[in-house]
Amino acid sequence: MSAISQRDKDLFENFFVLELANNHWGKLDRGLKIIRDHAAVIRFNNVKAAIKLQFRDVDEFVHPKFKGNTTNRYIKKTEDTKLSKADFARMVEEIKYLGCIPMATPFDEASVDLCVEFDMPIIKIASSDINDWPLIEKIASTRRPTIVSTGGASEKDLDDLVHFFEKRDIPLAINHCVSLYPSEDCDLQLDQIDYLKARYPSHVIGLSTHEYHDWSSSMMISYGKGARSWERHVDIHYEGVPVSSYCSVPENCDTWFKSFHKAAEMCGGCNSSRRIISRKEVEYLDALVRGVYAKKDLKPGYIFTKENLEKDFYLAVPLLKGQLSCREVMNGEKLVIEIKSNEPLTINHIDGPYHENQNLKQLILNRGL
Repeated sequence: MSAISQRDKDLFENFFVLELANNHWGKLDRGLKIIRDHAAVIRFNNVKAAIKLQFRDVDEFVHPKFKGNTTNRYIKKTEDTKLSKADFARMVEEIKYLGCIPMATPFDEASVDLCVEFDMPIIKIASSDINDWPLIEKIASTRRPTIVSTGGASEKDLDDLVHFFEKRDIPLAINHCVSLYPSEDCDLQLDQIDYLKARYPSHVIGLSTHEYHDWSSSMMISYGKGARSWERHVDIHYEGVPVSSYCSVPENCDTWFKSFHKAAEMCGGCNSSRRIISRKEVEYLDALVRGVYAKKDLKPGYIFTKENLEKDFYLAVPLLKGQLSCREVMNGEKLVIEIKSNEPLTINHIDGPYHENQNLKQLILNRGL
């Protein structure tokens, strides 16, 4: 199985995308406040995060016959939320100034050029554009790292897109996404993270999500399943404008980030090798190990064998400092000093490797009660 490159890990692992989308409602001051309020939460939770805009060349994006159409929600919102290039430039400047990564989802080829002009380090492909090959080819021509959301995509759609980016050696992260706004908990299909990790092992797998009941559960589950990038729509309570249920306000993101830190703490961060066992855990387990005790008085010169060890000694707790335990195998060692009935068999009672090897001897002397 191929491994994720260090390059892709550095780009996408433990990475948050906060999508501002059109929640600026065509107003620069509102967009800047969304950026500032969320950047503060990002900073205080010490996470790597991008604030993502949406770019459309509105004059060309909508067919002339449908301009000003108020019955089509998508067209109306696109036209109502139009910002100038200068406004977007100001927002990108603010995102960078506040220590976040600027990102954008371009919905047409001219908007890809705008991403390049603003030097966006990462570009997003929306779920709706996973089959828009003219747009995908334009994005790939920039050779910029890309994140794709997979809402509504077939397996062939995904295979084709992943192969396209792999062939060009362009970093690609893949977000599991269910394109329902909002999503109920029963809609989330988080087992798809397992599917994507197994099918595309060379890529960081993420979760783009729109549920609205809590901001912890999907984070904890997705992290445990191996998702390492997350995306949500963000907004603020400001000027009486209603916040869509699938959007996260700053206090929601604060919960989201804290759940990430808790999940990372609980999972431990090591899934490719055996974990390091702490001294605290070793000491706890040593207190549960049975020690060797004599059943009767034995004289110096007694030779230990497997058979007479079972006959002349027994195992019991507690294990005392310096005492030999059920973990040590003794065969051929000699008793060098007398031991009385019910006394612990210690490292000083015998010859052989446990006594002669100073590291082993020190370990036995230090463990137990």
